[in-house]
Amino acid sequence: MNTGAGTDTGADTGPGADALAAGGGIGVVTRRVAGALFGRRARLRWVHLVLGGALLMPYWMLSSVVTGALNPRHDQLLKVLLYFAALGLSLPMAAVTALVPTVRALEGAAARALCAPHRPDEVATGPARSWAARRQTAAWYVLHLLFGGVVSGMTLAGGPFAAVLLISPLGGPPVDGLLQYWRDHGFPFWLGGPTLGLALLGLIVGTSAGCGALLARWAPVLLGPTADERLAAAERRATVLAQRNRLARELHDSVGHALSAVGIQASAAARVLRTDPDFAEEALRAIGDTARAAVAELDAVLGLLREEDRADAGPTGPALAGLDDLLRQLARTGLKVDAELAPGLDRLPAAFSREAYRIVQEGLTNVLRHAGPAAPAALRVGLAADRLEIELTNPLGPSRPSRPGGGRGLRGIGERAAALRGGCEAGAADDGTTWRLAVWLPVGGTR
Repeated sequence: MNTGAGTDTGADTGPGADALAAGGGIGVVTRRVAGALFGRRARLRWVHLVLGGALLMPYWMLSSVVTGALNPRHDQLLKVLLYFAALGLSLPMAAVTALVPTVRALEGAAARALCAPHRPDEVATGPARSWAARRQTAAWYVLHLLFGGVVSGMTLAGGPFAAVLLISPLGGPPVDGLLQYWRDHGFPFWLGGPTLGLALLGLIVGTSAGCGALLARWAPVLLGPTADERLAAAERRATVLAQRNRLARELHDSVGHALSAVGIQASAAARVLRTDPDFAEEALRAIGDTARAAVAELDAVLGLLREEDRADAGPTGPALAGLDDLLRQLARTGLKVDAELAPGLDRLPAAFSREAYRIVQEGLTNVLRHAGPAAPAALRVGLAADRLEIELTNPLGPSRPSRPGGGRGLRGIGERAAALRGGCEAGAADDGTTWRLAVWLPVGGTR
């Protein structure tokens, strides 16, 4: 019995497998090299370089007129040297014209569409607004025209010559002289036209791919935002985030408070609808008033969201002078608040008073949510030495967290206090049975 027949796992681990793996690796490398030289990205970069060569032509022709005056005898060697001198003279001229702000926008759009940069999102598409951005654009423009001129010249001159070399074995007037040169100098036939033609084509393609890759790597550096532009973008981003946070706080504090009050009032009305119709009617009336007030505040917040430019633009929403109305509204839900309000709250700055009102509103809403309407609360709003102090205490309810922190409400209170250059503390008192919220705000400290 042959026991070895059942031990074959189907895996070939011999020399053939190594050769297959090596062949697969070579195939992958070959595909990558072919893609880098002839793929879609390489073709787009070639078009981008040819565009740079086309942009170089007016500068080069003008420079050629200037340098041509230096060769009155039309010496051929000097003529060739002056062509290169004209190229060197045309680049500073191009750099000067690239200082025009709109050049950055045009070059950025062309680079993003054709150059395939490594980080296209960092390539600017707007005009240069600072001299640093203009200098970077000038450097990019010079490189684009220089590389483009080289690749365009090699393509226009080397391409047809490579084609002549490739068809040299076929003979004919264009290649007879070349074949005779080969015979006179003793070159072997295999080093003839086709080999040199392929080498020339490879040189053209390789130069185009290399120049395109370099431009793609430098595009985010030279056409990307400057340090000042990055700072300005970060400031704009911070402003947008601050506005979003402000709108989120407004929605949370105004609409969230109204929904909490409406929910408790609706529950109370449902419980006593048959036994105490008068109380149920009062609760339903309070629900209507609360809903209308919430709709008005929601409309004000949406106005901010739409950035409406109104003549009466300014702080919207209730202020500290409206705390009595807030306490009466909460009393309808059953929440009893022992309030001590300092005189003169109505004379505080409007923006400051509005933010302070939201802090008190959110604190009382948290009492309603977590401790329940049956829990007594004590509110003190004091004003002394240009400092407003808010203190709110209530018994810990069964669902009240026993650690400082909380949800968005307490975080919003902290953000409002920080915006007013004040501070806040929230957490269980030392006795472990009372929750305490303390906020202190310097009057006139709005950032």
